[in-house]
Amino acid sequence: MSPYRPDFVDCWIFRGDALEREILLIRRSASEEILPGLWQCVTGSLEGGERVALGALREVAEETGFGPDEILAFYDLDLVNAFHEPGYDAIVAAAVFALRVLPGRDPFLSDEHDAFRWLPLAGIEPELAWPGYHDAVRRIREFLADPARAAWFELTLAGGRVRQ
Repeated sequence: MSPYRPDFVDCWIFRGDALEREILLIRRSASEEILPGLWQCVTGSLEGGERVALGALREVAEETGFGPDEILAFYDLDLVNAFHEPGYDAIVAAAVFALRVLPGRDPFLSDEHDAFRWLPLAGIEPELAWPGYHDAVRRIREFLADPARAAWFELTLAGGRVRQ
């Protein structure tokens, strides 16, 4: 096997049950050089040698303050988004994850973001800028709503598969 490492990780945070699920969007600060004002999920670069899933959890902790005490489940959405990034003048890739947090918890934002909002899963699409965001939210809606099906996507907080 020839491993392929993405450049970035995206992690969609949600709370609630399948019928009343909410997705967290965080807004990039106006002071950010790249995409200021964009409402997005947690996004960040991998560090050298870092395991991809653990990079997603690290970025979640850095950008929202959510850690093991708030996380109910962690999922690999089986999605890698490739896109052109003009700043790199290259095609880059982001591995996409999701996690479910305890109800009633709100993030503590890093300096990279200046606002957050929880939006209902149903009808969130008009708020999403990129096609890859739409695909990630669709996967949360379709694949993670059923606990038996969601179990196939679930990871441990150490980054391994729950079902081997």
